[in-house]
Amino acid sequence: MAPAKAPDIYDLAVIGGGVNGCGIARDAAGRGWRVLLCERADLGAATSSASTKLIHGGLRYLEHYEFRLVREALMEREVLWGIAPHIIWPLRFVLPHHRQLRAAWLLRLGLFIYDHLGGRKRLPATRTVRLHADPVGAALKPEFSLAFEYSDCWVEDSRLVVLNARDAADRGAAVLPRTACISAEREDGAWTVALRDETTGRRHSVRAGALVNAAGPWVADVANSVIRANAPAAVRLVQGSHIVVRKLYDHGACYIFQNADGRIFFVIPYETDFTLIGTTDQDFQGDPAGVHASAAEIDYLCRSASEYLRTPITPAMVVWSYSGVRPLYDDGSAAPQEATRDYVLKLDAENGAPPLLSVYGGKITTYRRLAETALASLAPLLPAATGWQAGWTGQHPLPGGDFPVDGFAAQLDALLADYPFLPPTMLRRLLRAYGTRARDILGGARRESDLGRGFGADLTEAELRYLVRYEWVQSADDALWRRSKLGLRLGPAERDAVEGAIDAIRHEQMASA
Repeated sequence: MAPAKAPDIYDLAVIGGGVNGCGIARDAAGRGWRVLLCERADLGAATSSASTKLIHGGLRYLEHYEFRLVREALMEREVLWGIAPHIIWPLRFVLPHHRQLRAAWLLRLGLFIYDHLGGRKRLPATRTVRLHADPVGAALKPEFSLAFEYSDCWVEDSRLVVLNARDAADRGAAVLPRTACISAEREDGAWTVALRDETTGRRHSVRAGALVNAAGPWVADVANSVIRANAPAAVRLVQGSHIVVRKLYDHGACYIFQNADGRIFFVIPYETDFTLIGTTDQDFQGDPAGVHASAAEIDYLCRSASEYLRTPITPAMVVWSYSGVRPLYDDGSAAPQEATRDYVLKLDAENGAPPLLSVYGGKITTYRRLAETALASLAPLLPAATGWQAGWTGQHPLPGGDFPVDGFAAQLDALLADYPFLPPTMLRRLLRAYGTRARDILGGARRESDLGRGFGADLTEAELRYLVRYEWVQSADDALWRRSKLGLRLGPAERDAVEGAIDAIRHEQMASA
């Protein structure tokens, strides 16, 4: 795909290729503005690929009276499900009543508010569960007899990021992963933005009318070292870690558990054969690029889960762990779990200076509304929009999501009929990842060998070619841990083979460009 010709000056330059940066770039490109997005690493490589993978209102935020945030997030659940039914789907969450913690009436009241605060339409309502008579109770210790079951949604978080970037690029944005912004200065009524290709070391500069700092955990570093802003960045870094173990139970429901320390955590079916447990909340110091789940955090999650589950969880059972740093707005809260998850946008455009918008906090669930709010602040300072009106991102599907929310089974049946020689598990995985664009990978294949070399876990050369060409993949980790989670199923030798194949595909595509 040939890149679009660069304009003399972009209307908007975005620093940061996480979900907020990519969401802003998509929205702005769709409105007709000339957009550039740069990200010094891979898209979604940090916080946006280290979430609990949920599109949810945040039940526990009701206790902190964050009703605006919860309402907005609840309203977004079904909007996002509607534009991305391949990577977002409903889940049911079981909240057991713990006699030593919150009272049953309080849980039921909170869930009543949760059901009615955000305009729920398609998702099922809360129900009361007698655990000893329901299959969801089998995985729990016998002392838990009462629970409440409610609805939220799952999301493939890192794919949500890349699909926003893909749609932005399809609408004309310049999306530049592995490109660092090394300086940004106001000059002659615009921003001069100096960029460095982190692969080749080459440098170049662009001009932009407005600048967005959506660097996530590095928002303060960018403000201080790149932009050299005058005002200090009010950011609080909070670490959240998760662990993955082998599948703990057979039903499809999730659990939300309370801890005596006031935190909550989730136990969720994951990638068919695994169970995801998380998250933690603790203040973080240091470089977010080096964050990892500590032994203390892993032990905490194991002990916490073992308080509820019949099967005791031990650190030896952990097959993978991951950790991310949330760039929360520093509201002065005493404990990390009490800090607001709401987003805060700071606009600096005094005396007609080229505008700078800095993004703090936010949840993956509200990224689209954050983008709308950001552009509402910037729109009066940008040229007149020539494309879609504000709100368009909630009405137009993300790439591959152009089918009804209840249409996944029909899409899968059609793939099974058209490609009967491929394993059903493979077709289901491709449909979940790429939606209708799975057919761009499968093409006119008439036998499995038409998809080229296999690398294990149903990963083929055809899929890698698609990832390199359309999803900016440059390494095995991009493909195996962010565009998918096939890293859980492939060993070191297979990973090395994937790395070699990606290098060969990239060189081939560059030679033919």
